[in-house]
Formats: sequence, C-alpha cells, structure tokens
Amino acid sequence: MSEQRKKPGTRREAREATIQFLFSHDLNDENLPDQSSEFWELRTARPKVRDFAKKLIAGIFEHLEEIDQTIEEASKNYTLKQLTPVDRCLLRLATYEIFYRDDIPPAVTINEAIEIAKRFGSTESSGFINGVIDRIEKEHRKNQTS
Repeated sequence: MSEQRKKPGTRREAREATIQFLFSHDLNDENLPDQSSEFWELRTARPKVRDFAKKLIAGIFEHLEEIDQTIEEASKNYTLKQLTPVDRCLLRLATYEIFYRDDIPPAVTINEAIEIAKRFGSTESSGFINGVIDRIEKEHRKNQTS
C-alpha cells in the first residue's frame, strides 16, 4: 500500500512557500518582497498561507544582514556562499523566526526547519540545519538572559 502524503498545515505550507521564494530570489536576485506578484501567480496558495509567508519574507529581508551574519558565525567553516541554496534559505527562515517571532517556540522552528530540509534539501541537510540552528538558538537564548 502506498502512503498518502498528509497535506501540510497552514504554517508549514507558508514556510515551504517562503523557502521557495527565497530560493528563487537567490537564483535570480530579482524577487523582492514587494515585487512578489509573479511568484504568487506561479505558487498558488490559500490566503492564510500567503499572508503568513509574506510576513516571513518581509521580516527576513528587513533583517537579512543580521541574519546572514548570525548564520556565518554559527556555520563553522562555511561561508553563506558555500552553503547549498536550500540550506541557506532554511537557515535564514529559522534564524528569523528565532530572533524575531516570539509567537513561535524555538523547538517548533527547529523541528519545522528539519522537516522541510528532509523534503527539499540533500541527504545531509537535516543534520546540518539541526546543528546550526541549535547553535543559533542557544546563543540567542544566552544573550537574552545576559
């Protein structure tokens, strides 16, 4: 018997759309959050999914410099350009959620990043993402309590 893939929830679907948008931006360097109409014509989504994804995308671009610096510091021995595009996009999304989305528990962010990495990344992506995001989350938590 073949297993049917369960349809992802609204937030998972929005995260996946965000990764797809960021991936497209990485390749084309043209898709900016305010110029995403073409993306949303190709990537259909329910209104709630689109709304949440747009918030994530806008937040990532608003804080991209700090997010990228944080990832570089946590990705020991790797620069951003050395990361696969999928891993880079996943790390950007997860770092944004950890730093700027108090409504999302870090454990949820980490789990979602790992699950999306399993779906879109390489065979090593989920372990790599887990390690880097775990370092980022621990450092962030330490800085919050200091």
